[in-house]
Amino acid sequence: MNWSKSAISMAVVFGLSACGGGGGDSGGDGGTPDYEYQAYACDAEIYEKAKELRIYQVMTEAFIDGDSNHDYNDGYGTSHHKGDLQGIIDSLDYIQSLGMNAVWMTPIFDSEGDSKLDATGYFTRNYFAIDPNFGTIEQARTLVNEAHARGMYVIFDGVFGHHKGNVTPSPNGLTPSGSDNPVSYPGTDNDTLEFYKEVASYWVTELGIDGWRLDQAYQVPVGAWGEIRKAVEDASKATTYTMNGETVNPLAYMVAEIWDGGGSQIRDDGYGPETAPGLCSAFDFPMRYSITQTYAVEESGSGGRDATNLNAAFNAQIANPSHAVPNGFIGNHDLLRFGDLLQRGDIAEPSDQEYWDRHKAAYAFLSAYSGPITLYYGEEIGDEVPDFADQVSNTTCADLGLCDDHVARNSGQVEGLASEQGGSVFNANVNQADLRDYISSLMTLRAANPALYKGERVAINHDDAANVFFDHKQFEDNTILFLNNTSGNSYTITVTGDDVGSDGQLRNMLNNETIDIASGGYTIEIDGFESLFLEVMSATADGPQQGNGGSLVGTGPLADCNAPDVAGNGPLDKEMWIRGNYSGGDGFMATPDSHKFTYKGDNIYQVVVNETATTSFGFKFAASDWSSEFASSTGVAVIATEQAMSIAAGEGTESSVVIPEAGEYVYSFEINDALTGGTMMISKCE
Repeated sequence: MNWSKSAISMAVVFGLSACGGGGGDSGGDGGTPDYEYQAYACDAEIYEKAKELRIYQVMTEAFIDGDSNHDYNDGYGTSHHKGDLQGIIDSLDYIQSLGMNAVWMTPIFDSEGDSKLDATGYFTRNYFAIDPNFGTIEQARTLVNEAHARGMYVIFDGVFGHHKGNVTPSPNGLTPSGSDNPVSYPGTDNDTLEFYKEVASYWVTELGIDGWRLDQAYQVPVGAWGEIRKAVEDASKATTYTMNGETVNPLAYMVAEIWDGGGSQIRDDGYGPETAPGLCSAFDFPMRYSITQTYAVEESGSGGRDATNLNAAFNAQIANPSHAVPNGFIGNHDLLRFGDLLQRGDIAEPSDQEYWDRHKAAYAFLSAYSGPITLYYGEEIGDEVPDFADQVSNTTCADLGLCDDHVARNSGQVEGLASEQGGSVFNANVNQADLRDYISSLMTLRAANPALYKGERVAINHDDAANVFFDHKQFEDNTILFLNNTSGNSYTITVTGDDVGSDGQLRNMLNNETIDIASGGYTIEIDGFESLFLEVMSATADGPQQGNGGSLVGTGPLADCNAPDVAGNGPLDKEMWIRGNYSGGDGFMATPDSHKFTYKGDNIYQVVVNETATTSFGFKFAASDWSSEFASSTGVAVIATEQAMSIAAGEGTESSVVIPEAGEYVYSFEINDALTGGTMMISKCE
């Protein structure tokens, strides 16, 4: 949940959360600074199972109006503001038909009010009661039971870092410490921590819910998350229900929302350290921005990235701790719909075939993501807000329901149901139905193939790698080649059997056509924006023999870690830094001496940085006043590779880099005579 109405793109460029700030180990005023949180490892069985999740998210107040007795009638966004629990119950068959196996709804707890903000559910007053504007406890129980009867999980939305104030005591008489927001952890006599442990476990025991999506998780100290997670897992072990004819425990999945386009805050304030994990899963915001930059534009309007941008986002995950299980997604209630991003970037309109082709490409990519995935309601029909594309002024957008951070909260459209009581039943048009059926087929394919949702990936190098994403994915004996064309052009990809670890036929898993091996290799045709899921029918024991390898040490003057300094600031005539969201970079705002370039002569600038651990971050080479700023022309820096560098002025134009191992690295760029670009390299020092 984003409190502000400011430009969302700042979260991408500067690696900030929606509201700023972060959790430490002791909370604010009223906390107990010397409290030591207990460390609990992530439950491997829970999070291995969680990789199977295909979550369908609904904005409760904006979705389907199933009961006219429970309405808010006002809220942010352009919906009817009448959504309720009964509307979600009525939609379960539809959600299941999409191939989804879980439902996450935005908060449904009592806010005791009628303001636009109360309708969001994100400022709760009573954590132990259902908001009467959404329904009753009986309807909540029915929703959970009916979902379980269909083999689907139910995930509640929890706000454990802030509230509306004057919070109703828990059944055990606890309340959060003080009235400040964010709340103080662990609280006086640990009451805040114990209160939210009780909240989190209560609904597992009372209704059998399967976990929590955790709003603005950075507001809660990492150590506290470990203890709350343990309380949920303990409640789950003591609770059972029947699913698919078996007696099971609730899943106990917990996933953090930390709005961070760079990933470092997600690691620091969500996952926590290897020795004392906080949360074990978090939404993959860096990947989300890479997806939108590649297939559409992000909210700032920055786009035009190619397939290497997607590889870079995957590679960046190596900086995560080993217990991290990222959750892939493209849209949610705080972000623009993918269709509106296509229009913001002047790429395609719903009347264009490309609009639908790009949707298919983006969601095919998501379907091959290793880890749980989440689909926002309406994405399956290419939903968009008509006549909305350009960002609306912050002074008027809230009244119009058109602020970037809430415009996606439009009325739900479910086949065969009316969005609003007394309204017309929704029937998808040809394009909507085609996309919906395609996504359903993707989810069915994903469910049947563990290589897609938890397979190890190896990126396959090929001549058209800039435009066609190509992965080898394998889990045990399930091996799939996934190709995704990020452009509208058609390509012929040639690879050897050794390249992809195959010595027999490849089977197209969507149409059953086969590709034979010939002269030890394969010729693969792929159309514009097409995605191919090719089953490897005869996998070699050694697997793919090319992919992610390569030296970290470059060659040439840009790889020289010991070049002597030359007096002065060179042709730029100004001091330059690596500015970024690395640790110490303060989200692009700092210019530490450790990342300051010196001039080496011949138009070359260099700085050697001691990278103490595996990491990834976004960066630019920029002056302190941003009067000069440069980045890789592709948006991705490949270690030990000399690359083109160009001016990168404005939001969303930074590059990303993955540092795969600790050591000293030289960052270099050679500016051209026109001062408009040049070449760059990042190389490990031998």
